Amino acid sequence: MTSPTTATPVPKAAPVPAATRTPQTPAAAPETPPSDRRRWFALAIVMTAAFMDLVDVTIVNVALPTIQHDEGATTGQIQWITAGYALAFAALLITGGRLGDIFGRKRLFLLGIAGFTLASALCGLAANPEMLVASRILQGGMAALMVPQVLSIVHATFPAHERGKVFGLFGAIVGLGAVTGPLLGALLTEWNIAGLEWRPIFLINLPVGLAALFLGSRFITESKAPKALKLDLVGVVLVTLAMLALVYPLTQGRENGWPVWGYVMMAASVVIVAVLIAYERAKIRRDGSPLIELSLFKVKSFAAGIAVQTVFGLTLGIFFLTWTLYMQLGLGWSALRAGVTGVPFSLAVSVAAGLSVQKLVPRFGRKVLQAGALTMAAGVLVYVWESGHYGLGIASWQMALPLVVMGAGMGLIVAPLTDAILSEVPREHAGSASGLINTVMQMGNALGLSLVSVIFFNVVEDHMKRGAGSAAFIDGFHTSLLWAAGTLVGIFLLMFALPRKAAADGNQ
Repeated sequence: MTSPTTATPVPKAAPVPAATRTPQTPAAAPETPPSDRRRWFALAIVMTAAFMDLVDVTIVNVALPTIQHDEGATTGQIQWITAGYALAFAALLITGGRLGDIFGRKRLFLLGIAGFTLASALCGLAANPEMLVASRILQGGMAALMVPQVLSIVHATFPAHERGKVFGLFGAIVGLGAVTGPLLGALLTEWNIAGLEWRPIFLINLPVGLAALFLGSRFITESKAPKALKLDLVGVVLVTLAMLALVYPLTQGRENGWPVWGYVMMAASVVIVAVLIAYERAKIRRDGSPLIELSLFKVKSFAAGIAVQTVFGLTLGIFFLTWTLYMQLGLGWSALRAGVTGVPFSLAVSVAAGLSVQKLVPRFGRKVLQAGALTMAAGVLVYVWESGHYGLGIASWQMALPLVVMGAGMGLIVAPLTDAILSEVPREHAGSASGLINTVMQMGNALGLSLVSVIFFNVVEDHMKRGAGSAAFIDGFHTSLLWAAGTLVGIFLLMFALPRKAAADGNQ
């Protein structure tokens, strides 16, 4: 029950991430691979950190209903536990990569993993929902320092002829994280280790993070970019303010009776975006190191692809969180049952992703991605029918069909989408474009999570007042699914602007 960054989303609640995190293309680095086996130890360390990040995204959502029950968290706070992580990750992702290029990938990786481990401890020890939300935001920020260094370290450590094997391992790690996260989160929550209830889902990061920190300091080789871009901290601030001005009122507006200040903030987000664009243009003229390379949007396929990635992230944010709440709060299922129910989805994503990249896209190109969007929409509509037909008596096995169809559709999209978006981007801007793809995915995810207040909790609350009881969650889930189906149709239409053939077959 999560989502995922371009790897493979997971079954259970929002964010992406990390499961759809797109690896950021590293800036050029001198190839000085060690001749001994130390580089394989370094690979194991950075892959462990990447796995920890992916699992952390997926492990949290299955425990959200337990956190809400035990800590008395509001619906807004539940949304911020996931959206806060995605927002911090998105805001600092490009900057995290640049910091590694400037000051050293190893140094930033170790700093990121130390901060991520500390933030995990703070999450596990959180005394109240407010502390948990703040700790999750810190955790997302530290992940933004850590994650961009992973593939940059691989690029600087391994010669070109070995990287194919390494990236294959990275894909396997992503797939494993997609399946492992929800199940591990469910088990840790169900076992209630030492009476800690949901807290072990965060505390489990401590031994892993400390080991990675110790071993990384010994085995990872330092590297920097010979011509690193400068930082754009003003751009980071403006992007963050724009997103907060939009996400905060959408998340908190329902609990506050939709006050006027909420609409003012949302309008202000448009003004901030206009200021951001003007500043980035000036930054390009001044030193050529903008946070956002605006010239990329003149490439039609890239602009359309960014729109697809944003809306896709929004769709995942809506679906995975409402799915979790539907199963556990509406149907009354345990965290473990909900986690196991999502396994067919994860497996379908993994299988379809491999088939898409290896067999289908080289032959059919863009049509595969469009078929994925329509297939996923079909699975969503089947889910709408089943949840309404079976009501509160629906069984896990009855959900398997729509979940497999949805997972297959997602798999057809997530694996080849990045190549399609980057296929017409000039080589010198590949790194900036990759970072932006990741960023908008996470921003879309955060926006989708904030919209849950509008399209799910509003319906649930309204139907609860009418005496619908647990059935209100079915109605809220129906609304969320219909939104998801609509956005997937929109994604299908946007994909007409992508190249007919993916970059893999070299036939643009």
